[in-house]
Amino acid sequence: MTSLFALIPIAFVLSLDNFQSSIGLGTTKPSWIRIVQCALIFGIFDALAPMLGVWVGGYLGDYIGESAEYIGAAALAVYAVYLVVHALRTEEKSGEIDHPLAILGLPLPLSIDNLLAGAGLGVMGYSAVTVAVVAGSVTLVMSLVGLTLGKLAASKIPVRTDLLGGVVMLILATAMVVRA
Repeated sequence: MTSLFALIPIAFVLSLDNFQSSIGLGTTKPSWIRIVQCALIFGIFDALAPMLGVWVGGYLGDYIGESAEYIGAAALAVYAVYLVVHALRTEEKSGEIDHPLAILGLPLPLSIDNLLAGAGLGVMGYSAVTVAVVAGSVTLVMSLVGLTLGKLAASKIPVRTDLLGGVVMLILATAMVVRA
């Protein structure tokens, strides 16, 4: 299952952590230049991490053969369960920073999930470049939206994006197993 239409919702879910962080960063009312810089940095990191993950997953996929789709879906499911458990055990936090070094430091931990998801997608046969372009583009847009909405969205929408992301990822992983 290497459909672009299946990849877009996965990229959307993977971008939710950046969206959540962007809302928090947006509460600091950064300049438009800072908003664009931050969104670009988030998008680049979220493009490179799954691309690396796809290469690793593709390499592993050559060795695990026909069970690759099931293992890839299981990897996504394990990560989804982690997201749900983590969301249930912690409170959602918002950022209050506008320092350039802090903004540059945020994408690395936020992209770890994309690395793991990329490995799962690589096992299932997705193209590294396709995954990078889709994940990076979706994260760029979601970060721009999150930064722009800022405090307004954080105060008006009582949805835990971390919990929602985990549940959606788990549903997608289950759908992958059913289709395989």
